[in-house]
Amino acid sequence: MTASDEAEYTGDVTPGGPAAVRDLPAMSITKVAVDEKMANNAYLLCCRRTGEQLLVDAADEPGVLLELVGDGGLTTVVTTHQHWDHHRALADVVAATGAEVVAGEPDAAAITEQTGVPVARTVTDGDTITVGDCTLEVIRVTGHTPGSICLLFDERPTGGVPHLFTGDSLFPGGVGGTFGDDDAFTNLIDDVERKIFGRLPDETWFYPGHGKDSTLGAERPHLAEWRDRGW
Repeated sequence: MTASDEAEYTGDVTPGGPAAVRDLPAMSITKVAVDEKMANNAYLLCCRRTGEQLLVDAADEPGVLLELVGDGGLTTVVTTHQHWDHHRALADVVAATGAEVVAGEPDAAAITEQTGVPVARTVTDGDTITVGDCTLEVIRVTGHTPGSICLLFDERPTGGVPHLFTGDSLFPGGVGGTFGDDDAFTNLIDDVERKIFGRLPDETWFYPGHGKDSTLGAERPHLAEWRDRGW
């Protein structure tokens, strides 16, 4: 079951609850939360012209994810980073759909080791991933893991706004965890400031790996606070 449209979309979903759908002119975004404990977000992106589909993070509950995919098939699964809670359904989803697995190069070996699923394509800064007529630009953000990636769908050329899928690198209220590693935190906050906030406008809507969405404009005033607190 799904709920909402572009006018109503908030990005608020809960495990076991309905998915939220955002219908952009060129692409639809379906957001669902899986696993009561971890409350991971997974995003199904569908090109509205071709019907081609891509999944961001096969996090858990393959039955839920495959129901979203439906009869339209799945071309690609992008795993945003190597942490176990973001790829627990990867093997089942790939076995059912034959989708190509894409991940950041430094995290690819760990993803395969943990899931048994080969990463067919590794990506880094500036690479692109297509879903039908829609193009996602890869932004590598180092710190939460060595190979974490964000995906940018930029509607500005057609009068829209940028949409950014951030995995666990950026959330409302701060960057992702770096587990007490000061160097990793510095790398992460530097990359987030330079590659995301330094490049993209306030109206950029971002979709994180857990919890609610936000905009860069809502978070930008707090960047110095995040850096000062060290997490």
